[in-house]
Amino acid sequence: MAATALCAAVATEASAQDGSIVLNQQLQLGDVISGQTLNVEDAQGEVAVNNAAQGNSLSGSVQNDRLDVTSSQVMQGNTRAATTVGLEGDTGGPVNASTQARGNVLAAGAYGADLAIESDQQVGPSEVAASALITGSAPRLLGGASVSTTAIASTVTLGGTGSRIEGVIVQGSDAGVRADTLAEMQYIPAPAEFISQSLGNAVGVNSGSDASGGASQALTVRQRQAGDIVTASTSANAGNAWDLAGRARATANQTVTYNQGGSVVMTTDQSNLSQVRASSVVTSYDFGAATANAAGAGNQVSVGNNDVFLQIDNAQVNSGGVEASASFAGTNGYDAYVAAEATGNAVTGYACSQCDGYMDVANDQTNAGNVSANASTTVRGAGRTVITGANAVGNSATFYVSGPSN
Repeated sequence: MAATALCAAVATEASAQDGSIVLNQQLQLGDVISGQTLNVEDAQGEVAVNNAAQGNSLSGSVQNDRLDVTSSQVMQGNTRAATTVGLEGDTGGPVNASTQARGNVLAAGAYGADLAIESDQQVGPSEVAASALITGSAPRLLGGASVSTTAIASTVTLGGTGSRIEGVIVQGSDAGVRADTLAEMQYIPAPAEFISQSLGNAVGVNSGSDASGGASQALTVRQRQAGDIVTASTSANAGNAWDLAGRARATANQTVTYNQGGSVVMTTDQSNLSQVRASSVVTSYDFGAATANAAGAGNQVSVGNNDVFLQIDNAQVNSGGVEASASFAGTNGYDAYVAAEATGNAVTGYACSQCDGYMDVANDQTNAGNVSANASTTVRGAGRTVITGANAVGNSATFYVSGPSN
């Protein structure tokens, strides 16, 4: 059984001065497994599947108050979600399938309020795996498809408006993280996209100003991924596809934050020991447009502030290998797009130039793992356009000051 906790705070005359406090402690020792199997023949409308497995989950929000959250989440068992959709004949509507496996999840929001957080998420030597299989006896997907498969060991998501978000986030994973999507179809005369995404540790923060005031962030994030592998694999195959895309993205540690309306002070410390692998394979005998995209990264940080002050202190060490491979094979068609990108360590920081933006950056990156990217395209008959690219980078750092988008 998974552990789930909910919390909410709204200011009253009695509570507005002191704020609210949440103390959360979750320990999941056993496996959490979710599975769905559908067998559908000649469906006239939409075929939809939502399948999710979560070990520990905490969510809450605060409005016009202050919320202090202290949370410890430990996942020792396996987390698995598997979806199988068997299609026969003609499926008239779109096929929409979402499969997610997550070890630890924390989500919190602040609206006209302050949010202080101390979060520690740990995943033991286990497996976090999500898989989706779309198959059948020569299925025809007349309405297209949107299929996504996601596996994440630990996730923290914070957001708000008119808020200050501050604190410390620690994530550690000894798990193998795997996301796999396989689709086999005969005919798809509509857009069809198949996506696999795997993440060891993920932090996302988004805050902005509103009528109550500005927004700011002051956070320290420490992430460590040490399982055997973080892998995302997509294989999308058709006899005839009008617009077919297969995408795969694998990242050991990821932190992405954005703010508007105040200062951002961010300290990030990332370490990866896992093998990271992203693979996308797309095949179609006849094709209109075909896309195969694969991206792999050991450590990844993106910090943006659409305001005056941005401070980043970033340290990244990648010791695991990073591989990205994307391939397409077809016979007769029009346009093929194939891209593979592999990065050991990457950091991006940006601030607002029209606000007289100022950045203070300290960056330390070390990559000791092999990094490789490979893109392969085969068109055996006639085709119109082939655009392909492969990019492999050990360490990447980009910092810039730009104007706000309209």
